[in-house]
Amino acid sequence: MLNVNSHHFATKSECYKHLNTQLMYLIEEERDLIANASNAAALLFHTLPDVNWAGFYFNRHDELVLGPFQGKPACVRIAMGKGVCGTCAQKKETVIVKNVHEFPGHIACDSASHSEIVIPIVKFNKLIGLLDVDSPLENRFDHEDKAGLETFIGIFCQRTNLLL
Repeated sequence: MLNVNSHHFATKSECYKHLNTQLMYLIEEERDLIANASNAAALLFHTLPDVNWAGFYFNRHDELVLGPFQGKPACVRIAMGKGVCGTCAQKKETVIVKNVHEFPGHIACDSASHSEIVIPIVKFNKLIGLLDVDSPLENRFDHEDKAGLETFIGIFCQRTNLLL
């Protein structure tokens, strides 16, 4: 049983349903990209179990630039195609890595991270940015996390002005 913020969930999908409902209410009346990304990162960091970093990178002139996050300081700029985030950005599809230390070209911002999931933020086939979530556990993320976080990003995109 998952215990997230004093709520008990039998499954990850129940946890994500609750998390995504929280996001809808949290950003319901706000459209600002930085404000919503800040609250979304904090919500993920403080709600998901076994997570040590959650945050956003935004596409600035074909380079990923650090946005709002929760966790230890992170790499500020990541080239397209480099590491897990750059690979996600280049492919414009979710990337799940069971063990980041085995990922070719992995960029180690925090050596405590062992697994990672990265979800692209795409509008009209243009990469806006991405959501990056890290865990100190190997094999932390799976298809349920993918589905839940892709829904999370869908809600985020519907309710946020994606331009700076």
